[in-house]
Amino acid sequence: MGRAAPIITAVVFLAVGVIFSPETFGSKSTAISTYLKLAHLLGFSIAFGAALWVTFIGGIIMFKNLPRHQFGNLQSKMFPAYFSMVGVCIAVAVASFGYLHPWKTSSTTEKYQLGFLLSSLAFNLANLFVFTPMTIELMKQRHKVERENSIGEEVGWSKNVEVAKKNPKLAAMNKKFGMIHGLSSLANIMSFGSLAIHSWYLAGKIDL
Repeated sequence: MGRAAPIITAVVFLAVGVIFSPETFGSKSTAISTYLKLAHLLGFSIAFGAALWVTFIGGIIMFKNLPRHQFGNLQSKMFPAYFSMVGVCIAVAVASFGYLHPWKTSSTTEKYQLGFLLSSLAFNLANLFVFTPMTIELMKQRHKVERENSIGEEVGWSKNVEVAKKNPKLAAMNKKFGMIHGLSSLANIMSFGSLAIHSWYLAGKIDL
């Protein structure tokens, strides 16, 4: 019941929302359109919220408070799940938006928005299938070298930097890891940025 409780709670609140907004489910075509809009909104909002938290809040807090190897091992488990979840959510947003706005009848703005969503999905998939596996593998190799030099259980990078000045192997691994991790971070930011652009479009559609 523990893990199912949040899902059940969300479904109950969604049902309450339907009860208090029955007019949105008038005709069959209106109901289908509403379901698709809901799917798009949920897919987008979950992806945007997760990216915001992981990129700018959660990751930074963990890095500043966890021993570095513990932090890296946690990230190696979390990021595949994070990119998988965000990828599914963006795919749902793309599919629902594409169905609601067929290409042939879409406006130029709608075509651009679909492009932004597809870009976000592409950057996310690049992270999931390319950059993240490479980063994790390099991290494991570097952890091995660091353990040989009795570092990695501290918080922060200071000891790594000190040892790397005298250890060419560790310095080379730091450089390679930094490059791949930088590409992964860039892809994540580009994915998040594309979602942020779409958020402005959605805000313009809200009639409060």
